[in-house]
Amino acid sequence: MSQMKTNTEGKLFSRNFTLLVFGQVSSLFANTILRFALSMYILDLTGSASIFAGLLAVSMIPTVILSPFGGVLADRANRRNIMVGLDFLSGVIAVFTMLTIRESNAVIIVGTALTAYSILAAFESPTVQAAVPQMQTGDNIIKANAVVNQVAALAALVAPFIGSACYTAFGVKTVLAVSVLGFFLTAFLEIFIRLPFTKETLHESWIRVIRNDFKISFSFITRERPEIMKILLAASAISFFIMGTVNVGMPFMIRTILGLNAEYAGAAESVCGLTAILGSVIVGVAAGRLKADKMYQYPLAVGICMIPMGMGFLLDNEKMIYLIILLSIAVMQVLVSIFSIYCVSLIQQRTPNELLGKVMAYVATVTLCAQPLGQVIYGVLFDAFRNNVMWIMVGSAVCIILLSVAARPAFLGIKDLEQGEGNLNME
Repeated sequence: MSQMKTNTEGKLFSRNFTLLVFGQVSSLFANTILRFALSMYILDLTGSASIFAGLLAVSMIPTVILSPFGGVLADRANRRNIMVGLDFLSGVIAVFTMLTIRESNAVIIVGTALTAYSILAAFESPTVQAAVPQMQTGDNIIKANAVVNQVAALAALVAPFIGSACYTAFGVKTVLAVSVLGFFLTAFLEIFIRLPFTKETLHESWIRVIRNDFKISFSFITRERPEIMKILLAASAISFFIMGTVNVGMPFMIRTILGLNAEYAGAAESVCGLTAILGSVIVGVAAGRLKADKMYQYPLAVGICMIPMGMGFLLDNEKMIYLIILLSIAVMQVLVSIFSIYCVSLIQQRTPNELLGKVMAYVATVTLCAQPLGQVIYGVLFDAFRNNVMWIMVGSAVCIILLSVAARPAFLGIKDLEQGEGNLNME
């Protein structure tokens, strides 16, 4: 089995990568407006945020459990065919949801649809992340990851507005119809991607193959390339604090603690989206100047940015506190975007093609576990210490700073992304 690289001329927007990007634009917009419309539909019918929150939480379980198996598939099958099949199935699920959803069965249908999409996501994420370095070399790996992140951030920023307008004007079934077109368009575009693949004849059962693949890939990130595991754990630990303080803390501080209206919270969410895009643009532009042994400084700076967020609550002016929160989070988002994209690129380039899917699946699984855990714990913290939010932020800042210092040895001695070099190959 071999999945070789296809871009040897150093061109970022090759035919393959251009098709992948356009496919991601179509797919992510379709997925985002679909999820937004379904959330609005459930909230309108039930008036309960907890019901939809429960649906989301339950639907995440398949992604966490199945991601490692998605990695095995990404390394054992043609990645192009996997992407085509997954997006086609996404369209079929959207068609099924559109045809069957009623007020009487909405919770069951939406729950089923979200769970199905969660299963597909477990296979799609490691496949796309494994396909990117197969198309690129050297610094272009960072730039390509930056482009993919820009598309995702743009979809998260713009798609809810489009989804809201369509849902309000035409209803949930029209939004689902638009999503169907988006998914099928993505599958059509991906058909024209060319990723060389040589099928390997299996001489043992799939159970034994999967067990051996897990053993080899885990040994690779813990023994052969232990820096990958260290980078992954460092990034996941930072993600734990960021998801808790930004996703849970920011709206809570703005709406509940400061008592500002929804427009202020919406503006803050938009700033988060824009600065995430800005961070990915900076990575793409400055790819050649970023240094691996300096990466620990980015989360260190994130921790420092959290201190004024906490200390700001010593002021009596709500608008000034809001401004401090906004500026701090804007800088944090830029720093986190640079850090996460570069770390993913480091892992990709240091992983053989034959193990890329499985290793990126480990990345997805660990990150998925860290994010909701951070959200849950910070939800409890903000409820329990709502009158002492300053200490939550300052305490989080100290933890991130200490983690960054502890992570420094993991980055020291790691070579920068090599010019003109792709990821390793194990034949």
